[in-house]
Parts: sequence; C-alpha cells; structure tokens
Amino acid sequence: MTTATKVPVKPLGDRIVVQPLEAEQTTASGLVIPDTAKEKPQEGKVLAVGPGNWDESGAKRIPLDVNEGDVVLYSKYGGTEVKYGGEEYLVLSARDVLAIIEK
Repeated sequence: MTTATKVPVKPLGDRIVVQPLEAEQTTASGLVIPDTAKEKPQEGKVLAVGPGNWDESGAKRIPLDVNEGDVVLYSKYGGTEVKYGGEEYLVLSARDVLAIIEK
C-alpha cells in the first residue's frame, strides 16, 4: 500500500481531499495541446479522507469507499478548488467520486 502525502487540510464528514493529476499534454499522434485547449482533469490522487457521515440513528459512522493513496475518477464539475500552502487541492464529496482507478 502506498502512503499519501500528508496535507494540512483535514476533510469532514463524507469529503475527501484530492490532488488533481496533470492531463495529457500531447495527442496520440504527437501534437502538443496548448493550455487554453486542455480539458479540466478528472483524475486525481486521494490525499486525505474524512471520517464519513453518521448513519440514520446517529450511532455509528459509515466509512467511505476510498482510501488515502487511491487514484480516483471524479465528476468534471464536482468539488471545490482550494489553494493552501502553495499547493492546489480539490475537496470533493464522496458522491462526486465516480470510480477508483486500479493500475
């Protein structure tokens, strides 16, 4: 299991902190894509995971399906972009995560 980078941002509830991965900068044929034409990345590495939401009775927390170090695919317009300590992070709700990418 890989360890994630420690971040000074601790998510609450069912939220996670993701560091977006860079999008491809060249096409399959070798053409370089300019910054203005690049798509917003939808893949990122999970750096921190919240404790999960409480169940309906309020007796126990429901854990999240993702763990620190996972690479995930998330909704294109989901989450909130945050800059902290010179780094850019994305804070997502667990429902914005579409899949875990297994490499």
